[in-house]
Amino acid sequence: MWRTLWRCLPCLLQQPVAGARNSSPNLASPPNDITRGVGDIKIWSLFLLRSANSTHMWRSLVSKASIPLRTAFTRVANPASRAAAFATTAKMAAANRDPNTLSNYGAWLTKHTTANLTIDFKDKCLKGSVTLELESLTDKESKEIVLDSSFLSIKGVKVNATTSTYELKDRVEPYGAPLHVFVPQGAAKGEIVKVDVDLSTTDKCTALQWLTPAQTSNKKHPYMFSQCQAIHARSLFPCQDTPDVKSTYTFVLTSPLPVVASGVAVEGEPEKKGDETVYRFEQKVPIPSYLFALASGDIATADIGPRSIVATGPDELKESQWELQGDMEKFMEVAEKLVFPYRWGQYNVLVLPPSFPYGGMENPIYTFATPTIISGDKQNVDVIAHELSHSWSGNLVTSCSWEHFWLNEGWTTYLERRIGMAVHGDAERDFSAIIGWKALEDAVALFGNDSEFTKLIINHKGIDPDDAFSTVPYEKGFHFLYYLERLVGRDAFDKFIPHYFTKWSRKSLDSFEFKDTFLTFFNGLGDAEIKDKVASIDWDKWFYQPGLPPKPEFDTSLADVCYKLAENWKDEKFTPSAEDVASFSGNQKLVLLETIEKFPSPLSAERARLLGKTYDLVSSRNAELKTAYYKIALAAQDSSSYAGAAELLGHVGRMKFVRPLFRSLNKVDRDLALKTFEKNRDFYHPICRGMVEKDLGLV
Repeated sequence: MWRTLWRCLPCLLQQPVAGARNSSPNLASPPNDITRGVGDIKIWSLFLLRSANSTHMWRSLVSKASIPLRTAFTRVANPASRAAAFATTAKMAAANRDPNTLSNYGAWLTKHTTANLTIDFKDKCLKGSVTLELESLTDKESKEIVLDSSFLSIKGVKVNATTSTYELKDRVEPYGAPLHVFVPQGAAKGEIVKVDVDLSTTDKCTALQWLTPAQTSNKKHPYMFSQCQAIHARSLFPCQDTPDVKSTYTFVLTSPLPVVASGVAVEGEPEKKGDETVYRFEQKVPIPSYLFALASGDIATADIGPRSIVATGPDELKESQWELQGDMEKFMEVAEKLVFPYRWGQYNVLVLPPSFPYGGMENPIYTFATPTIISGDKQNVDVIAHELSHSWSGNLVTSCSWEHFWLNEGWTTYLERRIGMAVHGDAERDFSAIIGWKALEDAVALFGNDSEFTKLIINHKGIDPDDAFSTVPYEKGFHFLYYLERLVGRDAFDKFIPHYFTKWSRKSLDSFEFKDTFLTFFNGLGDAEIKDKVASIDWDKWFYQPGLPPKPEFDTSLADVCYKLAENWKDEKFTPSAEDVASFSGNQKLVLLETIEKFPSPLSAERARLLGKTYDLVSSRNAELKTAYYKIALAAQDSSSYAGAAELLGHVGRMKFVRPLFRSLNKVDRDLALKTFEKNRDFYHPICRGMVEKDLGLV
């Protein structure tokens, strides 16, 4: 009987379960009725195999099944065994839960990582060793440990201090070359195996950017920083490069220049080693590999709060301190009341050189931030509210794969806007959401209304997560949570927030586990009205329908003045004045510009120039406003603006600004766009460079 099931099930497991969507069968939600058709055969056959203790068959077969099928399986188990069944299923099938890793983390699980690395500015590489402490999840059944790696030079491998046989397999694009480390005797379940890898990064490393002294502000020293999200940690060292695995970390980093990392500095003076210094950090809260971070350069620090410092170049320190001082502790106190006390000790901000490709990266202890937030008007510190919110959403509670990325970013955007609401008033949240809605509309227009990449749950099989990166998980995720809050009421939802983050703290989850947590909580309140409301949620529609979600009725009180002024710009006879925007916040100016950009017909070149001159947009230090203005001017084919747009592209590396500006410039002057890109190619981070190449059709 088992042999018959063994022969038949691999084919059956590839078929959609009842209720699945043909466009993405492996992402279907659990069927409403799992006792019909092929779903019944698959689920009960898996149950029988497990009951018969056919462990090898079970593991092999479940690895071929979809997440929904595994979730459905737990529902057919009797209530007494449901928790155990789910735990077994999750462990046995973990290798299939994240399609963007080549590691066999269903058999081995990283518990601790020690990175002993030297930062070599001369050869532009990291070199040294990394030790992974891995727990065996099988009873001597797995004879090899498979780790993600990409463009690494592997010098040697040891297992439990003994030289081991290993094989670096051929590259599997876009995921790298898996490193197979052989453990001939296997390991008993629960046993810890230490794997030491002697390595160096190469010039193809996608996680690091090396800046020459000339590329820094004071031109004195080189600079290096990392960016590991989404799947770039594997280009630093072999690892289980998936958000479904969390590890504690020890950093031993040697450099001739100051170092920061995503850990707490070990007490005591760093050890001097000739012209170099050994810096030590510990991260005692388990984190996924994409949060491994380090930077080294001419870095100075200053206090910005009782639990916070800012770190940046000496020349930028004073203005960075002014920009951020006073807000950090205020933001932290609001977030702590909303969720629970901050768990990481310190919250610091590293303001990076301008080539940093993101607004911020939520590396624990040290948020890596774009210098575009230092605008001299405190108008862009909401980026910090967002990254701080990641201390709960994403860093403590993490999506198990990039397919469920909205669990990180949707929640973080929700918390960020709740912080803004508490600090600036209720209307501020909807005003921020209005800006976010425009960004969501732009993303959907870029991908296409039916694009897989506009869903909340995205099929990432064979996909580089960077290609799917957009505002969709941020804004569509926010709007789903905003919808849920409005459905059950804010008071009830506020009770759910700490429950959710407590339940999943230090763990990773998928959208179906979020759904179960939500339903269990609200159905357990004993409130019949709320129970009826949550029964009305169309989870499949929210999870799988591409395009824009239903647009809520926003409080437009802060936006109405922007809309009114924008309406005036439709009249060619309107004479603008600087007084029009004298009382506007930076975000109100942004809404004005974005509303003008959406006009059915672009402004004339003359009117576009008048807009920039009257409202002093070209000379603004606010890169967000300058980018929005240049998009209008380029659409107006104001040739006098082309050089200014190109100049901005040579000073800003944040993809939020770089990518749309290149696309706009490319439409009106492709030759200038290509020349500008080639001129600044080495200025851009490898992630940004690769995405712009795609935007310009160069790859």
